[in-house]
Amino acid sequence: MTMEAPTAVSRLIDGPAEAPATLLFAHGAGAPMDSPFMAAIAGGLAAKGWRVVRFEFPYMALMREKGSRQGPDRLPVLQEAFREQVRVERASWPQRPLFIGGKSLGGRVASLLIDELAASPGVQGCLCFGYPFHPPGKPLTLRTEHLAALQSPTLILQGERDTLGKRQEVESYALSAQVQLQWIPSGDHSFKPIKSSGLSEAENWATAVAYGDQFIRQLISP
Repeated sequence: MTMEAPTAVSRLIDGPAEAPATLLFAHGAGAPMDSPFMAAIAGGLAAKGWRVVRFEFPYMALMREKGSRQGPDRLPVLQEAFREQVRVERASWPQRPLFIGGKSLGGRVASLLIDELAASPGVQGCLCFGYPFHPPGKPLTLRTEHLAALQSPTLILQGERDTLGKRQEVESYALSAQVQLQWIPSGDHSFKPIKSSGLSEAENWATAVAYGDQFIRQLISP
């Protein structure tokens, strides 16, 4: 793993420099780019041969700098921060296929941008790890309108008992045919299973990595 600072926001990079594709991987609302979840997914995909670039939104970078909690930036700020990371990648590696995605909030921002960015050469698809289909305790306040109209390949990996979108809820939503849903058994918003499932958190993270690897591999295969 290496650190670099191509912009004001530092980044964490896992995987081989010569990888056949890169995933730009953004964090969720409350935990930074080096959280255990982010590290496990990035490390797992890197072990499969992909280059994974983690970065932080401005509010999280400020939180790290000041040591005090900050609320997430507004969506336009988050989206422009993501666009800037895409610009950095396209300038540095113009020929390498690029995927965008993230954990929870990071995945939501990526999904809002994927059709726009996929209009540029090289941007292939989007991966969402624990999509926040609605705010906590507000199942009728849906964040799905753009998901019904997506034209770019998108993979959503969702814990079956995620309180921001449980399986029985999500399977009733109208989503684009471009959206693939894969369920993480007994998983919560971070894919942690209940003990009676016989599964571990690490096993569910590995399942998510396997689905992500398969998704990327299918899209870049000749």
